[in-house]
Amino acid sequence: MRAVAVLAVTLALAGCVTGERAEFKPSVGQEAIVRDGNPALVSMKPRSVVMVKPAKREMVPGGRPVYVIAAYNAGQESTLLAVSNITVEQMVGGEPIGELKVFTYEDLVREEQARQVMAAILVGVAAGANSAAANNAGYYNSRSTVYTPRGTAVVTTTSYSPAAANIARNNAAFENAAMTASVVERGRQNLVALENQVLKDNTIMPGEWVGGQVHIAPPVNNEAGKEYRITVTVGPDVHRVDVAQKPAGG
Repeated sequence: MRAVAVLAVTLALAGCVTGERAEFKPSVGQEAIVRDGNPALVSMKPRSVVMVKPAKREMVPGGRPVYVIAAYNAGQESTLLAVSNITVEQMVGGEPIGELKVFTYEDLVREEQARQVMAAILVGVAAGANSAAANNAGYYNSRSTVYTPRGTAVVTTTSYSPAAANIARNNAAFENAAMTASVVERGRQNLVALENQVLKDNTIMPGEWVGGQVHIAPPVNNEAGKEYRITVTVGPDVHRVDVAQKPAGG
């Protein structure tokens, strides 16, 4: 009962965590809009248009902000949208106090691969424990009382059931295979999601939109709150987008 109570309290506290939302501060040539219920900002320059919006309705406090950044080429020539031309600075009072890392697709793939290695190690440990338990499952103890002219005695006998051991080994093999398959499939899905969603370097042809997710290092929570500037350079145009990350409903 105590364990159940502790779990209930833990879940209740987890449910009380307040998410955070982005609040854009448009400047000249920019407009704050709403897309799919999410705040967004459109920045217009002579040769390009950039739209920035959060990837999700709410961000996890202390987690990495993820934005969808899309650029439109309004010029007459092709131009490059490079992830290296997207920078983020944390701001206080309108002044930058430090740069926030923008994670490239390659960075995120390396992280996912490292996570998969750790998951494989943990699955291997769990599978080994399953197999060891299965190997011992055939052994059982029985107790019997023996009556003799000199009195009674309790005898403990250790026996082995090949059938029980075989069933346990089969069950362990099935569970181990299921755990391994689940880890492999999750890793595959994560890599596919990164491939399909994360922004990579792209040449934008005239009249074309290109965009994707951009993952940013968590901003520091200070007295002024979490404010940062996302700068997107598209050809000769420089788009500066100011964001305040605040508690949802605040």
